[in-house]
Amino acid sequence: MDKPTLVILAAGMGSRYGGLKQIDPVDDKGHKIIDFSIYDAVRAGFGKVVFIIKKEHEKDFRECIGNAVSKHIAVDYVFQELDRVPEGFRIPEGRVKPWGTAHAILCCKDVVKEPFAVINADDYYGRSAFEELYRFLTTQHDDEKYRYAMVGYQLGNTLTDNGSVARGVCVTDADGYLVQIAERTRIIKKDGAAAYTEDDGATWIPLALDTPVSMNMWAFSPSIIGELQTAVDRFFMEEVEKNPLKSECYLPIEVDKLLKAGKATVKVLHSADRWFGVTYKEDKPFVTESIRRLKSAGVYPDVLW
Repeated sequence: MDKPTLVILAAGMGSRYGGLKQIDPVDDKGHKIIDFSIYDAVRAGFGKVVFIIKKEHEKDFRECIGNAVSKHIAVDYVFQELDRVPEGFRIPEGRVKPWGTAHAILCCKDVVKEPFAVINADDYYGRSAFEELYRFLTTQHDDEKYRYAMVGYQLGNTLTDNGSVARGVCVTDADGYLVQIAERTRIIKKDGAAAYTEDDGATWIPLALDTPVSMNMWAFSPSIIGELQTAVDRFFMEEVEKNPLKSECYLPIEVDKLLKAGKATVKVLHSADRWFGVTYKEDKPFVTESIRRLKSAGVYPDVLW
């Protein structure tokens, strides 16, 4: 069996961060968060990494990341562009935002034919998370249902003091399987807990800090690609007209639809490590200090590649 592939979502411009955060160093050796994720994936046994980026960023990605890691793992590039739309569809005037994470994964359909994991480029997940995903991908297979997985984190460990975050809020059953997932695009720390809004801050709905959430760390069989093709086609037919400049086809929402239809199961895996990331520039000092502590503890060498 082919080794699993790691697919990295890196096409976002980082508008809240104020730059291309995926290639912004987080230590004095020039490493990016993405370097630590790839290093952990190589240790876990993954056989290939696929970067989903914008074509205009290819040169920067190759020079800053891809060329170095390609000495240790096979590397491929996929481009998520606005013009990758169904035939006959016209891009709305003024649209600059990518079409969403489900559309991004669908862009991989010509290069990913084996079981694969999905992560964000700007999130640190921890070594054990990649080990859990690798174990799942190499032992679980589709049968009468699609057999997928995700790594869950406690909401309180994924918030920032510097603004709002988007998270997939999860409900699980007694056996550790995902029952439903709801994409909440604006969650903040509030009154010693957390809360989200769906009406631009007019009202806030509380969330417990121990609520399990998705950080877009998934394990899929290749079957997800065909399902996403159907989902993305439907999205362009039904949703873009309603919100032509900002509508997105979210991966968690499409997974939730498969759960509700009884077509898939999603095992919720747990990492022993703490998540951290750089949603905003103000998050970077905490990330830098966290990386320093991990190196001091011997989790990573001073120089990865």
